[in-house]
Amino acid sequence: MEMTLFLTNPVVMRRVARSVVYVSMSSMLLGLGGCGYYASRTAHKAQVTMIGMTEQDVQACAGIPTKTQTIDDHVKIFEYQRGRNIGTATTSTLIPVQSVVNIVRDVGGGDGNSCIADFRIVDGRVRDVYYSGDDDMLVGTDGVCSSVVRGCVRRAVPSGSPPNFWKTSAFIQPQPDKKAVVSGVPAPTTGNISGAASTTPTGVTGAELPVKVLAVTPTAGSSATSVQGQQTIPTIVPATPATVTPTPQK
Repeated sequence: MEMTLFLTNPVVMRRVARSVVYVSMSSMLLGLGGCGYYASRTAHKAQVTMIGMTEQDVQACAGIPTKTQTIDDHVKIFEYQRGRNIGTATTSTLIPVQSVVNIVRDVGGGDGNSCIADFRIVDGRVRDVYYSGDDDMLVGTDGVCSSVVRGCVRRAVPSGSPPNFWKTSAFIQPQPDKKAVVSGVPAPTTGNISGAASTTPTGVTGAELPVKVLAVTPTAGSSATSVQGQQTIPTIVPATPATVTPTPQK
């Protein structure tokens, strides 16, 4: 009797119905968010762990690329194209699931159905991983592209890079490290020998003195470093001006 009264109490029934709605809505949102969140983290994690991976390992874990473009003798591009089937949610009389999903899609702008993943291979190893297309899911970015790299992330590949938890996000792609660019400026070269005196004549203030050239021949010494047949080196010696003494007239 008391149990029947408790179940037929309108206040209790409203609370039970409200709790059921809250639990159902929370479960649905967590399910939608969890699906897109982890898929986006998987796609972004591959942009870290697949750097340095050999092209043989890329084809082993991601499959044969849809397109291959050779840029030059060192660089080639692997392109993967994947699609995603989006099912229709079942709508009940109590909870309009499909209506809620449509609202979330319109507000969030996600839930894409196509992905284009491009791998830049330099000298046989992955240098960069890029995503494009309508590849965002309800929660996070690039979640559709997880189907391309899922096999390369779930199982560690020896030729890849170690994961980095702090660089992996569901909403932002990991950015490459900025490499310091050292710009070396070569020192200017001159034809003059360091420490050599300049051969450019300098101006002398005052009257110019006449000069004469004297030939000086070096004498041979007893040193072992003396060189035979040395040439005569001219030396410029300024002439001493003559002093003129006036003669007294008689």
